[in-house]
This record gives sequence, C-alpha cells and structure tokens, in this order.
Amino acid sequence: MAKRRRRKSKKKILFILLVFIILIGGGAYFLLNNKEVKEQVEKKIVKKLKIVDENSKTRPYAVMINNHHKAWPHAGLQDAYITYEIIAEGGITRLMALFKDQDTAKIGSVRSARPYYLDYALENDAIYVHFGWSEDAKSDISSLGVDNINGLTASNVFWRDKSLNKATEHTAFTNMEKIKEYAKEQGYTRDTNKDLLLNYSVDEINLNKKEDAKKADNIYIKYSYYTDTSYEYDPETKTYKRSMSNTPHKDAITGEQYTAKNIIITPIENYSYDSYGRQKLKNISEGEGWYITNGYAVPITWEKDSRSSQTKYKYKNGKEIKVNDGNTYIQIQPLGETLTIEGVEDETEAE
Repeated sequence: MAKRRRRKSKKKILFILLVFIILIGGGAYFLLNNKEVKEQVEKKIVKKLKIVDENSKTRPYAVMINNHHKAWPHAGLQDAYITYEIIAEGGITRLMALFKDQDTAKIGSVRSARPYYLDYALENDAIYVHFGWSEDAKSDISSLGVDNINGLTASNVFWRDKSLNKATEHTAFTNMEKIKEYAKEQGYTRDTNKDLLLNYSVDEINLNKKEDAKKADNIYIKYSYYTDTSYEYDPETKTYKRSMSNTPHKDAITGEQYTAKNIIITPIENYSYDSYGRQKLKNISEGEGWYITNGYAVPITWEKDSRSSQTKYKYKNGKEIKVNDGNTYIQIQPLGETLTIEGVEDETEAE
C-alpha cells in the first residue's frame, strides 16, 4: 500500500511539473509571437536618440556660417544638431553649426572666426572650422590651443562656388569628407571625454504642464536694424519653421525650409570694441532666457563659468532642462532687443 501511494504521489508531482512546463512554454510562445507585445518589447530595447548617437565619442565640428543677406541661401544646416546664432559687427549675425557623425556633402558659405564663438566651440570640445579670422580670434585660437581648420591655410578643404555669381567672400564651401580628412592629417584628437552639451530625452517632452509655461506659436527675435530671426510652430510636425528678416530660411540644395525642434533664447550683453564695430560678449556670467519646444515656452536660467566650461541651462526651480530629441537653435540675442513670444499676454522683452 505504501509503495502504491508513493508511486501515485510521484505521478502527481510529475503531472504538475508537466503542466507547469507547458504553461511556461505556452506563455513564452505567446509573448514571442504576439505582434503587439513583440513590437513593444523591441521598442523598449532599441529606443535610441535620433539627433545624435549617445554612445559616440567622436568630437563634433563647429563650422562658422556666413549670414550676410547676400550670402543666402545656406547649405547643409539640416544636418547640424546644434546651431548658435550671435551678433557680429555691422548688425549682421553669424551662425555656428555643430555636426557630429555626419557626411554632409556641402556646408556654407563659410566665414571668418570671432573670439566669442570659440567659447561655444570649446564648450562642445569641437574642432573649429572657419575661413579667416579677426586678430583677436587668431590670438585666442593660438593661446587656447583650439584645434581648427582655417580656409586661409587649408585651401584643399574648401572650394569656391563661382556659379553663384556672388562676391568672393560669400562663396567658400566645404564638406564633411574634406574636413574629416584634414583633421586626420593634422593628428587632431578624434575622441572626446566631454558629455553632450544638452540633456536629450528619448520620450517626448511637453512643457504645457510646467510652471510658468506660455503658449509659443510665433517667436520674433530682433538682433539689430539689419537682422531678426523668427519661428512659426507647425503642430503637424511638432517643429518650428525658421525665417530670417521676413524670409523663410531655406536650404540651397533641398529647397526646404529649415526647422527647429528646440529653441533656446538667452539675451546677453554685447558691445563694440574697435572702429570696425567688432563685438565682445559678456557671456562668462549668468542670466535668464527661454526654452521653447512643442508649442510652449518656459523661462529658464543660464550660467557659464569659463570660456571652455559648458553653459548650464536650468528651469527656474534649479533643475537642469531636458530637451526633445531633435535639433536645437541657440539664439544668443543682444540684451535689450525685442523678443516676442506669441501667446504671452504682453510683449516679452529681453532684459
């Protein structure tokens, strides 16, 4: 009797184990073959930033872009993950476009260096690409040891597009293949230990629930009597269409209007220091500004401790901002010029 009971008990245990194995196997089969579940699992595994490869340690390139009206249209800016716009002499702005792990075929037109742009190349540990320089920029590039590619000495990296029928200073172009080859020949360090300037979010950020959030469908940023920049929000693409001086900012190759996913605006004091009207920027300091994305704007603060240190952008509560996965225009506006963000009851002015 005892032996029979033991045999029954063993059979019972084996039966329970068999049922357990079947249930586990069936569940695994369901998970692996259920399309919806499968897609969700795959999304979680492969969800990566599109604007940059977070795992890439290659240094970016910071290219000085000519922004005289007679130099328009530009080429290649759609591939830049960050673009700075800052005032220069004569009321003209220049752009500095950052490219990382790109193979852009035509970039420009390229213009000369100014010293305060070096601060923003340095904070990104970027190799600085320019065509000529002011005396101050030349001195700073040497004293600061900035890895740079200058069209005055690296003529094989640039070409003149004579088909444009423009003044010579508006015709210098380059591409990533030539830039990378020259950097390799010069023995410039190709890897960086510096983190990305901005904290990107893979998941969509919406600012409408943030404290002090303002509706931002249209933005107007005045730089001078000669230059202003504006953005119009497109809710379908969740990006901002970019214009300058009432002219859509379009690419010369594709003909498409440039857009921005993120806009950071920081009014900073500038002043002329020579008879030519060249500028200096009081950017090793702190101040206030705006972060704009997905149709809303929130007030932020900024601080930069040294020429090479990274600018920190924070919400008013002191927490560092996160930006959406997409390209960013950093608008460094002259202090005191008009800044309008539609949706705000009265005009917001840079202070």
